[in-house]
Amino acid sequence: MIDLQQTGAGLAGYEMLAAQVESLFADERDFIANAAQFSAFLFHELGDLNWAGFYLNRNEELVLGPFQGKVACVRIPFSKGVCGAAARTRETLRVEDVHAFPGHIACDSASNSELVVPLLKDGRLIGVLDLDSPSVGRFSAEDQVGIERLTAIFLRLTDC
Repeated sequence: MIDLQQTGAGLAGYEMLAAQVESLFADERDFIANAAQFSAFLFHELGDLNWAGFYLNRNEELVLGPFQGKVACVRIPFSKGVCGAAARTRETLRVEDVHAFPGHIACDSASNSELVVPLLKDGRLIGVLDLDSPSVGRFSAEDQVGIERLTAIFLRLTDC
């Protein structure tokens, strides 16, 4: 596991993770298989996470996809929570304290910060990648750039 916060590796650490993700998806293009692998990879390689996974766009509603962590909310409307807001705006949301976010959905009361990256392919919203942490302020601007890069690799090497 690489704890990029503790090691100070920052974007250089994400370079190494990017190479691993490229290799992980080199011989597989199936969305479910790659999403399952990607959520497990992130959950175990990044430090201080309590949830990592996908919500998939199903008729303007997010439905739970492959993930690692405790059981989660199954359906999230675009009008609610950090995931819904990221899906609605199609922009990455990095929230230092989810309890201060209007309309936050507490699927796991232990989660205190969140990073949500929309999955966009050919102008289509596939869903979102959601990372949760029990620590307030867990995700930095460098984490956002790094995770967005890893997500771009996932999308490029996966059939959606």
